[in-house]
Amino acid sequence: MPLHDKFGRPITDLRLSITDRCNYKCVYCRTGNEGALYGDLAFDDYLRMVRVLVGMGITKIRLTGGEPLLRKGVVEFVRELAKLKAQGLKPHSKDGASGAAEAAPFQIGEGQKKRVTRRSAPRNDNDFGGARDVPLTDFGADPLDIALTTNGHVLAQLARPLRDAGLTRVTVSMDAVDPDRFARITRVPGGFDHVLAGIRAARRVGLWPLKVNCVLMRGFNEDQIIPFGMFAREEGVIVRFIEFMPLEEDRVWSPATVVTLDEILARMAEYRPLVEIPHGRSETARRYRFDDGIGEIGIIAPVSHPFCGHCSRIRITSDGKIRTCLFSVWDHDLYAVMRRGASDEELAEFMRSVVQKKEERHHIGEPDFVPASRTMVHIGG
Repeated sequence: MPLHDKFGRPITDLRLSITDRCNYKCVYCRTGNEGALYGDLAFDDYLRMVRVLVGMGITKIRLTGGEPLLRKGVVEFVRELAKLKAQGLKPHSKDGASGAAEAAPFQIGEGQKKRVTRRSAPRNDNDFGGARDVPLTDFGADPLDIALTTNGHVLAQLARPLRDAGLTRVTVSMDAVDPDRFARITRVPGGFDHVLAGIRAARRVGLWPLKVNCVLMRGFNEDQIIPFGMFAREEGVIVRFIEFMPLEEDRVWSPATVVTLDEILARMAEYRPLVEIPHGRSETARRYRFDDGIGEIGIIAPVSHPFCGHCSRIRITSDGKIRTCLFSVWDHDLYAVMRRGASDEELAEFMRSVVQKKEERHHIGEPDFVPASRTMVHIGG
């Protein structure tokens, strides 16, 4: 049956971090003194986790980091993910210890079943050995929605290969449209031109919707609100502002640093009026268009307007831990269960038990708030 938490929320979205490494040191995220803290798994391990979750109803996969495009083999990994079918597989394993997952059909009529197989691939750090020669059942299920969040620094070179491999859409993190301000934020000289080239390349090859995320901090970059509105209209992208959350390495967050949704709307109205447009219940962003229909803005407001009540997400970290909320104070070691030789059914049961522990909501800004056990770069955006 489809995956639900104890509050009745369907779990359909997976955030999967494929590396803890990042080539930027954004000041609102990192101290600049720490590098990667957690290891990466082989891609076939991630693939097996995803295949089991797809069989449980996951329909959207977002690859994150760190910086996911630093990971060698990411294009081929996207190609393997694109072969999966949303809600079309039910996990079953003949040999759980081998990691070779077989996907058996749901209970449907025999006339609807169609057998297909995957081809073998050599085993190495970038292989997909866990999915070789796997019999699948395909009965008209939808393709997965495969997205990626990136800082965009190397996106220009990889946009077309990723699109050809099956990537659906991309989100680029970009916290200023002024090159000098951008360099101060990222602590990477000359990075702005690389990111702008990546955004334009992604748009050219048809990765859509193309979103540009900006984390706002008071006294730091809130003067970029109107310039980003202009950027959305000129570049033909969706700009999304994100309220600053307590997930940075040096733990300097306070409520006073948050530029709220209402403030963003008021500031943008000084440029042009915005008109709210419908958004999905589980979407993180409230959506707006400019009054003349040119350009879209989104605002992700977990601090001032929490959206926990419709949360449909779980996360897997680069080292194979399940996190049920960004602000969880504990992890659940899925990879350790795999290492012990669990079958796919046992992995599914473990995942289901973890989802039942999903928090009802976060407690940002409340007196009893406890910071997350990992910071954002070590969780995956």
